[in-house]
Amino acid sequence: MDVTHAIVILISAVLAGAVNAVAGGGTLISYPALIWIGRDPIIANATSTVALWPGTLASIFGYRAQLADTRKYLAMFVAPSVLGGALGAFLLLQTPSKLFAQIVPFLILGATILRCLNDVIAKWLKQTPDMHRSREWWIGAIIFQFIVGIYGGYFGAGIGIMMLAAFGLLGMRDIHKMNALKATCGACMNGVAAAYFIYKGQVMWGDALIMLMGSIAGGYGGASMAQKLGRKFTNGAVIVIGLVMGLYLLVKAF
Repeated sequence: MDVTHAIVILISAVLAGAVNAVAGGGTLISYPALIWIGRDPIIANATSTVALWPGTLASIFGYRAQLADTRKYLAMFVAPSVLGGALGAFLLLQTPSKLFAQIVPFLILGATILRCLNDVIAKWLKQTPDMHRSREWWIGAIIFQFIVGIYGGYFGAGIGIMMLAAFGLLGMRDIHKMNALKATCGACMNGVAAAYFIYKGQVMWGDALIMLMGSIAGGYGGASMAQKLGRKFTNGAVIVIGLVMGLYLLVKAF
């Protein structure tokens, strides 16, 4: 591997690990970096998924105290997360690389727009009164989680915001419990997708190992720096990166 490429991958992984630890959206950094050094779009997405997945396990460990109070939600959402993630991973490998390269810029730009609306959604959820949740409401939530799982297995940027919005509509208000549930469901959908990609031989292990080390370092050390810079700065940086990368990949694809 070219030394310059290795450095690019390492730096992107450190940044992705730090961003995921603080606000989520690391895929918006790791995936474009792999494309920039010339990796195939499908291989780049699979490699990024495998490399960043251990970071989600660290998040679950960090929220382990809150998981005990989310058992009711876990019982409902783990299965659709796993099934959705498996289907999304399967669909990804059925997509021609050229077509995927044309789809991804829109996924990145869509996820970035969702990040822009994060505070608006959070504010709206706080103002949404708790209401009686009917059986149909819960069924709808499970179906929505399955759809999020498909997207998570297929690409995944922005799934955290989608899940937090859904959990809020179900009446959850404790952000720590919501993040614990989000991390667990995310680990489920990305974990089954990562396993499928490995089984199908779609992972470039040289890139993955460098990104794995970088994401761990970023999650451990970079997160504290990002927190010092502030949530607003971090969120703004991710949005700018997402817009730039999305537009770059859009021009590159067409």
